[in-house]
Amino acid sequence: MTLVDYSVRMERALRAAAEAGLAGLIVMPGPDLAHLCGYAPTAVTERLTALLLTPDRKARLLVPVLERPEAEAGVGGAPVDVTGWMDGNDPYEDIAELLPAEGRFAISDSAWAMHLLGLQRKLPGTSYSAFSEVLPMLRAVKDGYEVDRLAAAGAAADATFERIVEMRFSGRREREVADDLAALLLEHGHSQVDFTIVGSGPNGANPHHDSGDRIIEDGDMVVLDFGGLKDGYGSDTTRTVHVGEPTPEERKIHEVVREAQQAAFEAVRPGAACQDIDRVARKVIGEAGYGEYFIHRTGHGIGVTTHEPPYMVEGEHLPLVPGMCFSIEPGIYLPGRFGVRIEDIVVCTETGARRLNNTARELRIVS
Repeated sequence: MTLVDYSVRMERALRAAAEAGLAGLIVMPGPDLAHLCGYAPTAVTERLTALLLTPDRKARLLVPVLERPEAEAGVGGAPVDVTGWMDGNDPYEDIAELLPAEGRFAISDSAWAMHLLGLQRKLPGTSYSAFSEVLPMLRAVKDGYEVDRLAAAGAAADATFERIVEMRFSGRREREVADDLAALLLEHGHSQVDFTIVGSGPNGANPHHDSGDRIIEDGDMVVLDFGGLKDGYGSDTTRTVHVGEPTPEERKIHEVVREAQQAAFEAVRPGAACQDIDRVARKVIGEAGYGEYFIHRTGHGIGVTTHEPPYMVEGEHLPLVPGMCFSIEPGIYLPGRFGVRIEDIVVCTETGARRLNNTARELRIVS
C-alpha cells in the first residue's frame, strides 16, 4: 500500500460522506481504521484513538501519546498527521479543536459508547450516525490490491482443503479435524484463524455448528467451513465431504446445492441486485423440493473482516459493481440427519464473476 492508495481511499470516503450530507467521518479502531490509513492498534483500550476526516483539513489521527510511535509506524505511507494526547487531559477537548462545532458525522460501528457520549458532551451541536447506516458500502468495492490479497487468501484456503481431504476422518472427533484445518491454514500463510467448522452427520444440519467431541463415523456427510486472515484479508470457503460411499439421496442433495451455487455464480454481473443472487440459488433449491431447508442468506461481503456488506439476501436492492467481493454459499440442512453447503468467494467483474476459490465442487469421498 502507498500514500496514493490511502489517499484515494480517504478521498472516496469523504466523497461518499458529502453525498450522504455528512460533515465528516470519525473512525475508531477496527476494520475501517485499518482500511483507510493502515493503522491497527496492538491493543484497544479505554484511551481514545480516532481518525478525523473532514473536507477542509488534512486527515488527523488522535492517539494516546504513549501510543504515538506505534501509530506513526502503523500509518506508514498514509497522508495522516498523528497527534498525541496526554493522560490527565481531556481528549475530547482536542477533538473539539479539530472538528466543526456543528454537523452530522459518520462514526465507526466499533466506537465505544463512552467516546460517543464524550463527543456529544463536548460538541453539543453535532450528531452522529453509524457507518453501517449511512456509509454501508465504504469498503464494499475492492481495489486491485485488495482483490489480489483476497485471491491469495482464497488460494491458501484451497490448499488447506486439498491437504485435509487426504487425512483420515472416520473414528476421529470433529475438533481434531478442526485443529488440523487451523494448523494447515497457518502453514499456508494465514496469520489468524477465525473459524474451523466441522459438522459431521446430524451436526452438519446446524450451519454454525461449533466443532465438538462427536466421533465422525463411516457414512457421515461432513460440512467443512473454515477461514481466517492472510496479509490482513479474509478467506472463507465451505466444502462438504462424505466418509465412504454416499447414498443416492445424499448424492442428489449435494448435486442440488452444487447446481444452486453454480446458478448463483452465473447470475453475478454488474447491475444485478444483490437479492437476485439469493433468488437464483433459492429457486434451484426450492424447485428441487428443499426450499424450507435453505435457512440462511446466500452470501456476504468479505474483505478485512469475514462478514461485511454487501449481503446476498432478499430485500437488498443494492446493484453489484465491479470490485465487490462476496461469498456464494447455498445449503440444505435436514434436521437430525445431515447438511450440505458449498461456498466460494467471488468478485464481480466487468463481464460477470471470478471465483477466488477453485477446489472441485463435486462431492469428495474421504476415508
